[in-house]
Amino acid sequence: MRIATWNINSIRTRHARAIDWMLREDVDVVAFQEIKCKEEQFPFEAFQDAGYEVVLHGLNQWNGVAIAARHAIEDVEVGFPGQPGFLKGHEGPDVPIEARAIGATVEGVRLWSLYVPNGRALGDPHYAYKLDWLATLTADVREWLTADPDLPLALMGDFNIAPLESDVGDPSLIPGLSTHISPPEREAFAALEAAGLTDVVRPIRPEGYTYWDYKQLRFPRNEGLRIDFILGSHAFAERVVDASIHREERKGDGPSDHVPVVVDLDMGDSDDDRPMIF
Repeated sequence: MRIATWNINSIRTRHARAIDWMLREDVDVVAFQEIKCKEEQFPFEAFQDAGYEVVLHGLNQWNGVAIAARHAIEDVEVGFPGQPGFLKGHEGPDVPIEARAIGATVEGVRLWSLYVPNGRALGDPHYAYKLDWLATLTADVREWLTADPDLPLALMGDFNIAPLESDVGDPSLIPGLSTHISPPEREAFAALEAAGLTDVVRPIRPEGYTYWDYKQLRFPRNEGLRIDFILGSHAFAERVVDASIHREERKGDGPSDHVPVVVDLDMGDSDDDRPMIF
C-alpha cells in the first residue's frame, strides 16, 4: 500500500493536479493539509471519479485536513483527545478548536493527517499554542501505544518543525529569532519520537527538502526546509519498504509550496481489490 502526505495549500485550486499525481504514482492513501475549504466546498466528485473516498475536517478558508483513500475509510476521528484550541486574545474552555487533525483507519493502519500550528514568532501566543498542541498530541500517542503496542500508527503531515540542522536550507531562518528551529520545538518533535514513533522516511531518503517559500527564488536556489514527515510506530515502520520525496511537484504551473512525501508498505497480502479506473 502506498501512502502519502501533502500540504496542498488549497485543494480547490490544486485538486486536478493532486488527482493526476495520485493516479500517475499509484497512491492508495493521501493525507492532505491546508485544504482551505469547508466540507460543502470540497471537490468530492472529482476524487470519487478517480476512485477515492474522502473524509475531511475543514471549517473555513484556513487550515483544514483530509484523508483520501482507494480503500474503505473507517473509525474517523476529528481532532485528537484534548486538542487545544486557539483564538488570539482569548482563553478558556470556549476557545475554538481549529481544523488541524483528522484520524482514520485504512486497511488496519491507523493514520492521522496533521497540520501542526506554525508558531508565527518566538514569544507569540501562537508559539505557546504550538507547543501545547504538540505536548497534548504526544501524550495521546503514548496512551495509544501503551494500550496497543502493536498498533500500526502513522502521524503524517506538515509539522512546521525542521528537527535537524540538515533540514534547513532557508537563510531567512535565524537561530534564536525564528520558529521551526527553536530548541523547544525540536524538543517537542523528539518527544513524539520518544513516545514510540520514528521518522520512517529519513533512513531511506536522508536528504531532501519538502517545502520552499514562494518568495526570493527559494525553490530555484534550493533554499528549502524539511518540515513534512511520516512518523510511524514500530508496527508501521517494520512494514515500510520504500520512501520518496516528490520534489518535481514543486515545479510547473501553480504548485503548492510543499511536495508529497511517500512511503510504500508491505501489507503481506498480494490481493488487490481496488477499483479499476479507466
